[in-house]
Amino acid sequence: MTTHAKNITEVTLGDGQITIDEFVAVARHGARVSFSDAYVDRVRHSRGLIERFLDENRLIYGVTTGFGDNVTEVISPADAATLQRNIVLSHAVSVGEPLSVEVVRAIELMMLVGLGQGYSGTSIEVLSLIRDLLNNRLTPYVPGEGSVGYLGPEAHMVMPLIGEGRVWVDGEVVDARTALADHGLEPVVLGCTEGLTLTNGTHSVTGIAVLLAYDAVRAATVADIAAALSLESLKGTIKAFDARLQTMKKHPEQAAVAANVRRILDGSDIVEKYRDYRVQDTYSLRAIPQMHGGAKRAINDAQTVIVEELASVGDNPVIFPEGDDGIALMGANFDSTFVAIQADLVVNAMTVLAKISERRTDRMVNSAFSEMPAFLSPVPGLNNGYMIPQYTAAALYMEMKAASMPATVDSVPTSANQEDPVSNAYLAVTKAYRMVGKLHHVLGIELMCAAQAHDLRPDEAGSAASRRVRELIRSVVPTVTDDRFFGDDMEAIAGQVADGSIIAAVEDVVGALD
Repeated sequence: MTTHAKNITEVTLGDGQITIDEFVAVARHGARVSFSDAYVDRVRHSRGLIERFLDENRLIYGVTTGFGDNVTEVISPADAATLQRNIVLSHAVSVGEPLSVEVVRAIELMMLVGLGQGYSGTSIEVLSLIRDLLNNRLTPYVPGEGSVGYLGPEAHMVMPLIGEGRVWVDGEVVDARTALADHGLEPVVLGCTEGLTLTNGTHSVTGIAVLLAYDAVRAATVADIAAALSLESLKGTIKAFDARLQTMKKHPEQAAVAANVRRILDGSDIVEKYRDYRVQDTYSLRAIPQMHGGAKRAINDAQTVIVEELASVGDNPVIFPEGDDGIALMGANFDSTFVAIQADLVVNAMTVLAKISERRTDRMVNSAFSEMPAFLSPVPGLNNGYMIPQYTAAALYMEMKAASMPATVDSVPTSANQEDPVSNAYLAVTKAYRMVGKLHHVLGIELMCAAQAHDLRPDEAGSAASRRVRELIRSVVPTVTDDRFFGDDMEAIAGQVADGSIIAAVEDVVGALD
């Protein structure tokens, strides 16, 4: 399933639900954002309601009360703006290495998506400034560690809106107020509830999760491609992928994986030659439909939940525009447990894909199993060949396994026990987001070894799709004859995994994969 996020140049918010492709187009590829008339109307109506509530001095959390355990403290309407500025300044306390530009952009976009639904009371002026930051590629500098689910990173993200903090401009970190002025933009003064709406909620968790879902789905497809090339390289039997066998398990993902492998290897002389070479293969070849299929089910289920959250309102309070009066309801829609549990599950699913991929890599470099020269070197002994890249794959798999402990089961109470359990969703999604990168490298190493294995048997023709993948790899990584520096090779192929090039190469031959 090839997507075209990088080909989308503008996304209009407000007339329908944003798609994952559109979301990634903005966050990763710099597509411009605009608002529909309906978007602007909804936002202005909601803003009018919250300002009326303030004028009437209604008792509403974060509008006329303090935050967290300070909910018992009543705030004068005269102090509304100070209250909102204070939440931003006091909550900007995340630490450590900064979040990547694409992650910050994803969170900013999620702010626009969520707050633009017209249930939060944020003004169109504030949302327009966030849009302008995105469109001018002024990206807030956001330390990325120290969040139990929200607040800290978001507050750093809001700082430039009020003329504080720093932003990335063309790879350099500069003063936010100066950067705004250089682009003809001015800071805003946050009105009632706006500091809360921008820092509270599911913005960061959902924004990162959308990127995670996009990448994990595609990595799972690359896993099928890498497995097919390895099956060909190791003289595996295609019989284990027979469609009749898959019907005995009632999991559609298993049948889809088997169908992908059959299509990728269609027309392979190698596959036909070795169809009956063994009675059955080792698990890492024979169980590809079952193990890949199980992982894909988890990833697909996670994507469904993440898309649901993308269409949700994760704020507190929620402003319902019922008639001219309206009502503010306080609850816990800011909680991200739905997404967090799925992010934890995606880590486990990706680790399963890494586990079986590394085993296939090991079989290709191990001459006891591969029936090829040791470590895929034409002159083993003098040359180490791909001995150590397999170490790298093994280490990455173990790192992923160590990260598979669910974050969502953990909790430390905060805010004087007012928030007695916390979702820990931020850790869940940031961990999962990092693990996709490790999986890209594990799959890249398998593809690198499979390409070399094919080169060692030049007289045996693979399928058209496998030849296309090998040609793509060889466009950036030459065949190994003598030992050389393999680090750049591994990074180059991992890049092809990450950017969709591997999938595109196969789908150009066989059509869209499931």
